[in-house]
Amino acid sequence: MSFGDPNNPYGTPQGQQQGYGQPQQPGYGYPSAPPVGSYAAPAPATMPGTVSTARILLWIIVGLQVIGTALYGFAAAVVDKAKEEDDTFATQIADYPTGVIWGIAALALVWLVWSAVLATKFNSGGNGTRVTILVFGILTALLALVFTIAGIVHLVFGILIAVFVGNSKGKAWFNRPRY
Repeated sequence: MSFGDPNNPYGTPQGQQQGYGQPQQPGYGYPSAPPVGSYAAPAPATMPGTVSTARILLWIIVGLQVIGTALYGFAAAVVDKAKEEDDTFATQIADYPTGVIWGIAALALVWLVWSAVLATKFNSGGNGTRVTILVFGILTALLALVFTIAGIVHLVFGILIAVFVGNSKGKAWFNRPRY
């Protein structure tokens, strides 16, 4: 049984017999497209530089909050002590509301704990952690407008944290598969 010219590109390939049960040759035209959404960007193996910078900025905020909590706590204690003395300087200091100063110290302590928890969640956290860090960065920037002394540092850090975690590299890092 002969199949004609062995150099004929349209003939049966050599070494194969034509018959039933043989796989069909692909048709003409373009190959079929892969399913939609089957190709995803590869998950980063190491933390991107911008995401790592956001984590470092969170740890710097922790340090600043330790200093701020200590300063506000000390100031509240000084005002409490000044209310007991009869000195003119002490009476001027005693006019400051102690409860507000203690409230600011408590807020600084809460911010310290929140930023420390978020900074530790960069390796294990998912998309919910990323959204929480974004909210933290935005709230830090907004609250920095109220506290003007150390506010400029917190304003810049808050904006940078929100930008670095909210960009595509941050999204890829927090949405990576964890095995």
